[in-house]
Amino acid sequence: MRPAHFSSLFARTMRDDPTDENVASAKLLVRGGYVRKMAPGVFAWLPLGLKVLKNVEKVIREEMAGIGAQEVHLPALLPKSVYSPTGRWDEYGDNIFKLKDRHGADYLLAPTHEEPFTLLAKDLLSSYKELPLTLYQIQTKYRDEARPRAGLIRGREFIMKDAYSFSLDEEGMKECYVEEREAYERVFRRLGVSYVVVRAFSGPMGGSESEEFLCPLEIGEDTFVQAPSGRAWNVEALKTPAKEEDFSSLPLPREIQTPLDGSISSLEAFLKEKGISSPLLKNIAVSLKAPDGKKTLAVVGLPGDRQLDLKRLEACLAPLEASIAEEADLKAHPELVKGFIGVTKVGPQSSQDAKCPYFLDAHVARGSAWCTGSDKEGFHTLGLVYGRDFECDKVVEAAQIKEGDLSPDGSGELSIERGVEIGQVFQLGLKYSRSMGFKVTGASRGPKDVWMGSYGIGVSRLIACIAESHRDEKGLVWPISAAPFKVHVISARKECREECERLGRETCRLGLETLIDDRDESAGVKFADADLLGSPIIAIVGREYMERGAIEIKVRESGEVRKAPSQEAAKEILAYAEALRSALLQGACLE
Repeated sequence: MRPAHFSSLFARTMRDDPTDENVASAKLLVRGGYVRKMAPGVFAWLPLGLKVLKNVEKVIREEMAGIGAQEVHLPALLPKSVYSPTGRWDEYGDNIFKLKDRHGADYLLAPTHEEPFTLLAKDLLSSYKELPLTLYQIQTKYRDEARPRAGLIRGREFIMKDAYSFSLDEEGMKECYVEEREAYERVFRRLGVSYVVVRAFSGPMGGSESEEFLCPLEIGEDTFVQAPSGRAWNVEALKTPAKEEDFSSLPLPREIQTPLDGSISSLEAFLKEKGISSPLLKNIAVSLKAPDGKKTLAVVGLPGDRQLDLKRLEACLAPLEASIAEEADLKAHPELVKGFIGVTKVGPQSSQDAKCPYFLDAHVARGSAWCTGSDKEGFHTLGLVYGRDFECDKVVEAAQIKEGDLSPDGSGELSIERGVEIGQVFQLGLKYSRSMGFKVTGASRGPKDVWMGSYGIGVSRLIACIAESHRDEKGLVWPISAAPFKVHVISARKECREECERLGRETCRLGLETLIDDRDESAGVKFADADLLGSPIIAIVGREYMERGAIEIKVRESGEVRKAPSQEAAKEILAYAEALRSALLQGACLE
């Protein structure tokens, strides 16, 4: 190993922030010469960035080897026939890049690889004796994001590590799941990344159990909720604690005339003026779009003081996409009177030939009484009891979560947090193996279905989260496990270049990748660039060396500066590096 020299490095630092980036990590990675934007959501990796990427991949590969996973590399360009058996060619909709070859055959740029891995294993595995097996790859994926944002955090081209386990039974699948989950925790700890393990919604991946690893960051687009117990849930996976009320003494419903505008605020003001106390049940018409493009109309009932959360609703109705119904959608259902939609013309109690399904939010307790529309303009009905006067086709999670809602585990009130998803693990079960006919010969000679798990880490996104978490007002502060160079040597005077070369060779001999700033720039520019690039240890060869034969050694994270005799400096730097590695391994990164 030889030291690198800044004068020949293919990188140009920038003093000012790029105008087309809006988060700190993206600005710093561009300013430091780590990446370069080529198109919205598409970045080139420059030498510095590629070194960080390889260091992160090295940690991942070591942990995968530790659980016996084997690395492969599958193509990103795949034919439609691979994704059709599971229905995901259609389910992904506009979120994937589709193309045709010169012969008119359909292809896609893979957003994920469950189907190709299943087919690969199906082709090469035939006996129960070959299981369990875990395969993985680190590869580029593609998704046609409508709004790429936050640099590497949400791009159209991104790097993922994805692994797939194949087991003979459910118990074996769960054992692989736990192994992979624990390996992920070790990866994130070694890279100095804070994370929260969040119970998640499986989405188009399918399967049963699923958990996300979220890095808690204010810029995160994922909202999660956390209980006092420490347990956390993705809002799409959160289940509202079920409640039931006694309605035996409640009076029968009665109809009242109400303001014509039909708004919740007008209704609340009217009831208050009349001295009527009743919770409001608002019924919202939604349009549901199937993967094949077919649309249907449904009505969702939820408490009047709650807002509709379409993503939570979609999680209950997957693979359907939900949106607020427009005037054109309502024309086919004249029985739905805008502003006065009730419960008599929808769901189980409807006598309509083409009735709309009625979904009821889980916050509406069975046995509770409500005021809702009467299905005619200018009228509402008081005292309608769920379970006595009306039913629903399905109970759903459709309402936005509020700070202070009760936790499903009974430990107290929920807090709402934000984070960036850096990993996810799935117990896929038999979804892919059965749909693709993947069986092996069992111990009793009969064919047996293969149980699968799927596990992903967003590698490029993880680098952005490291940069976002490890920075200060001067620049990046890389953890030593991810840093492109462990040591950044600054030649503060021309007369010190020979000593810089000697020190760089010595630190490299000790196994520490070293960058020497040998440029004909002022010391101030070199110091600023060293802080921007964020190497964990900065060695300054300048006035102290000229006057006293000492090297200044600065730890970038703490700002601590010590002086060491030049002949002892490399050993001092090695001691610092080992202390930083030890701190990472012992650090409590789990939040």
